[in-house]
Formats: sequence, C-alpha cells, structure tokens
Amino acid sequence: MTAIIHWFRRDLRLGDNTALHAACRASREVIPVFIFDPAVLRAPEMGAPRVAFLLECLQSLRKNIEAAGGRLILREGDPWAVLRKLGQETGATTLYFNRDCEPRARERDALVEKQARASGWEVRSFKDDVIHEGDEILKADGKPYVVFTPYAKVWRSRPRSEPWPVVKFSSIPDIRIESQTVPTLTGLGFTLEADVPAGGEREGRRLLKQFAEGPLFTYRTRRDFPAMEGSSRLSPHLALGTVSPRTVLAAVDRARLTHPSQSAEIDVFVGEIIWREFYRQVLWHYPHAAAGCFRPQYDALAWENKDKHFAAWCAGRTGFPIVDAAMRQLNQTGWMHNRLRMIVAMFLTKDLLVNWQWGERYFMQKLVDADQASNNGGWQWSAGTGTDAAPYFRIFNPNSQAAKFDPEGKFIARFVPEADSLSYMAPIVDHAQQRVKALELYRRGRVG
Repeated sequence: MTAIIHWFRRDLRLGDNTALHAACRASREVIPVFIFDPAVLRAPEMGAPRVAFLLECLQSLRKNIEAAGGRLILREGDPWAVLRKLGQETGATTLYFNRDCEPRARERDALVEKQARASGWEVRSFKDDVIHEGDEILKADGKPYVVFTPYAKVWRSRPRSEPWPVVKFSSIPDIRIESQTVPTLTGLGFTLEADVPAGGEREGRRLLKQFAEGPLFTYRTRRDFPAMEGSSRLSPHLALGTVSPRTVLAAVDRARLTHPSQSAEIDVFVGEIIWREFYRQVLWHYPHAAAGCFRPQYDALAWENKDKHFAAWCAGRTGFPIVDAAMRQLNQTGWMHNRLRMIVAMFLTKDLLVNWQWGERYFMQKLVDADQASNNGGWQWSAGTGTDAAPYFRIFNPNSQAAKFDPEGKFIARFVPEADSLSYMAPIVDHAQQRVKALELYRRGRVG
C-alpha cells in the first residue's frame, strides 16, 4: 500500500490511537501531520489556556513520534490545501483520521473528504473519542436518547473494546518534507494570564495512574468538595486526546478488580465518562444545540443581559463568596471544579438573568479543558434549556451551596481571602428576589 497521511486533531497521542494504529498496520510509510487551521485558531471562543495546553501537547507528541521512529509534520492553513500539498510532496493519496462530534468539525471533515475523494484519494475515518458513538446507542424506535438515565443504563450494558497498543513507525522519515516548528503562544496572537497544567501523553498517563491508585476509591464521597483533591484532573487530556476514554476505563477496570469493595465509588466516576458521551451524542443528533437552546422554545427567553452584572461575574466580584472564588479559580488556573461550574452557571442565568450563551463562550475562552459538547451540555443543564424533563425551576442558592460543599470555607479562603472581612463587597443582587424573577421569566418563556 502507498503512504498514508494520519491527520492529528483531538487525538494527540501514540497509545490507543485508533486511526493511527490502523494506518501503521496498513502501510509501512505513515506521515503524521497536525494542521494549524486559522479558522479554528481565530474562532471567537478560542482561548489562550486551551492553545497553550495544545502547544505543550504538540511538543510532547513531536518528541514521542521521533522516539518511535517517525516525524511529525506541522503546517498552517486550510486543511485540504495543506493535505493536498503534502500528498503531492510524498505521493500519498490515502488519508486517515479520527472522527469529531462537533458540528463545525463535522462540516470541515465532510468537505475535506469530498475534496479528497474528488481528487482520487482514499479516505477513512475512525471512532476514537468515545466508547459508543451517537448512532450506536438508540432507543427501540431508532431515535436517540435525550434523557441521561436510560442512556446510561444501555451504555453500561454494552461491551467495550480494549485499548490499542502504542505504535511504532516503520519507515525512515524524509527530512526534506517541510515542517514548521511548534509556534509560541504569542506568535499565534495569544496572551496567557492563567497558570495552566502540564500537557502531553506522558502527563496524561501519570495523572490517570495517580487517580486510579487513590482518589478513584473516594470519588463518590469527595468529588463535590472543591477544597479536596477528589477529581481526576483528566478533562484537559480527554479534550485534546492525550489520553483516550478506553485507556481511562481500562485503568478503572483494573482498579475495580483489585478493590472490589470500592465499586460504588468507581461507578460514580464511570458515570462522568458516560455524561461526556451523552452530551456528545446529543450534539451529534441535535447540532442546533451548539448555536441555541436544545429546547427551541427557550430561545425567546427575555434575558436581562446587564453588562455590569456579566462583568462582575467574569471578574469574580459578585459579593457571593463561592461564586467569586470559583470564577477567580477559573481566571487564575484555567480550570474549575465541576460542582462550581454548576453553581456559577446557575447563578449567571437564574440570579443575574444573563443568557447562558454568554457564560458558555466565556468558559470556552478560559478553560484549558474547553470542550464544546460537555460545555454546551453543562450550561444548558444549568440554564434549564437542555435535555432535562423539567429543569427550569432548579435554582441553586449559592450561599447554601457554599455551606454544603465548602463548610469550613477553605476553598473560598484560597481565592477570596477578603470574604470574611469588612472590605468584601456587598452582593450585587438579592437571591430571593432574583429567584422569583427567574421563575417568572421561564414561565413566560414556556407559555410563549
């Protein structure tokens, strides 16, 4: 077989990479390429933390490929233009890549495939980012699930494939093939203000090992408390594919075998993987949710959208300590604890009455683990516009949430040290009053 181009995107690893493994089995000459797509880099929701993490992951990937006997080609431009030129330089007319659920990515991939096939290329795409793709778990009538619990029940009942081994490259890389170096963040036009975590496949596997040997066994009891280190911190690595969901679940299965008494704790973590896939299949079947409410009747909600309230929320200056601490954690670290994501999202939409899409975009710009499907699904769940059966009346009291999940105030003290002093600002809204206004806003929206 002739040379195969493997197009890296959200699969920045050599271990358990479905398309790359298939390419290395099918041909002795595999050309790995990553393309800096200006349309992606210049998208308004693209943020410096995610790009900084991406660049570190690419540095790691480049070194790993060289150690495995290959060479990563880095180029910038329109994907098909880059791929076509690379094919002309190498003689390759076969393209392999792993599928992506995001609507714009699917449009891009469909266009690339159409253009490639029109030029006589063979194109193969693979399931890799999920255990079960959108069309693999359907109801008896063939329709997709829009309620999590029955989806999760079927998901858990289905068999899972084992991870693929780490690949090796057979051919000697041609150094005459042009490649860029990994650019700098400032060179791409971004300025980083957050202290983002380390990236790369080795770091992803280290975090997984660390989690599976300890915090996994107390996940159910500790995961909702932001002052505790109870979460896996794997979300950035899953978002860019430096570790695969199959590898994560294989580690979880091994842990379950050695600690069967901890199955209840482990099951809760597996549930979070299922939530990730649930939101992916929602976006796969209902791409309109990426641009508006999953339930379209809520698109006409009369949000107040006060700029000063949104700015205060972004800066962590609302006068509600748990909200302010969470937003400062996001701004300073590029990450936010999952319980806090729900609290601040519900506060923005149901206390400040600001459109959930404003917060959704801000999260995409600030999160190192920014992921459209999970972010969109989480925001719509909190805003009450998503897949839940009757979610609009779910309104968190931020002070009650703080008392329940940060009872000693340790997390708040870390990011809002002035919270217990006279210098701390007064709340910018009255929660009880805003709750009444929010319920009326949603009631009118449902009637309208």
